[in-house]
Amino acid sequence: MILDTDIHNFYEHLVLKEIEKQGLNQTLTPYQLADLCCLTLNQLPSHYIRHNVDMIYFTPDAERTEMEQKVIAALRQAYDKIRAVPSR
Repeated sequence: MILDTDIHNFYEHLVLKEIEKQGLNQTLTPYQLADLCCLTLNQLPSHYIRHNVDMIYFTPDAERTEMEQKVIAALRQAYDKIRAVPSR
């Protein structure tokens, strides 16, 4: 088993999906996006998995919705911090 390729935090997938959904990947610099991801993920619980498909098919809708809402709230807070700092 190779830890850096066999397992990952499912919230990473949700954060990247929400960043694309909000179009932030089109408006922020690569440095800002990296900081945004770190700041967002540090606010969220860890949820390590091996395969995204397991989470997608075996997570109840209510739990998935709650996870997505946590991502949106954490992303909003992180984005506010990023916007408060001059871009590099």
